[in-house]
Amino acid sequence: MSGEAVRGNPSWNPEQYLRFGDERLRPAIDLIGRLTLPAAQRVVDLGCGAGNALPLLAARFPGARVLGVDGSAAMLAKARENGFETQQADLADWAPVEPVDLLFSNAALHWLTGHERLLPRLLQSLAPGGMLAVQMPAMHAAPLRALQDGLAASSRWVTRLGDIRSAPPILEAGAYYDLLRPLTRALDLWFTEYVHVLRGEEPVVQWAMGTSLRPYLDALPEAERPAFLQDYAERLRPHYPRREDGTVLLPFRRFFLTATV
Repeated sequence: MSGEAVRGNPSWNPEQYLRFGDERLRPAIDLIGRLTLPAAQRVVDLGCGAGNALPLLAARFPGARVLGVDGSAAMLAKARENGFETQQADLADWAPVEPVDLLFSNAALHWLTGHERLLPRLLQSLAPGGMLAVQMPAMHAAPLRALQDGLAASSRWVTRLGDIRSAPPILEAGAYYDLLRPLTRALDLWFTEYVHVLRGEEPVVQWAMGTSLRPYLDALPEAERPAFLQDYAERLRPHYPRREDGTVLLPFRRFFLTATV
């Protein structure tokens, strides 16, 4: 196995995830905008989720066969609503039947460990001249993520959640460079920090419920989830205060790479 899914492999709720669909799609749009691949016949969105990026990839490469791959049946059902071909698979083990021209992954590979083996293996799945394009959150030290681990380890929740982990930290940018540069003809790495303007009741909690908070919520009985969410909200508020106009700002840092073989 070239990578392992995080313990507490999360369930996914498409409706909760898409509550901030526009904000979550922005990095995919930015990544597609940086693709230098002139043409593609076979395109795979690895970890496609609800399929947000599939129409964009199809528009970027007219005539290409665009396949969405994900481990969640619920997410894939949503992706198929737009008529796209999908495949349910464990991302840690997935390999294409034939080489692909573009292997695209937006906010998915950070759920897997073993990137030192995973990413070189993914490069091997590319056709000559093909491209790997990846975006991953770089948020492990931010309050949004760090407070989840701290809360799970607290005296109130450690019995139920002490062994649960969300997505692990990604590698440092230099580590990805050293890993991928010898294997590629061209490599581009960059960070972007988005500042999302959120509205509604406890919007940062609502954001996390769609992604990184899922393993913890899945491990709790339904009756205990409100108390956990309340504790999490109380810890978050000093770090993400409500502005005078009622909005809450969520700075969100993401790491991008494109690699051409």
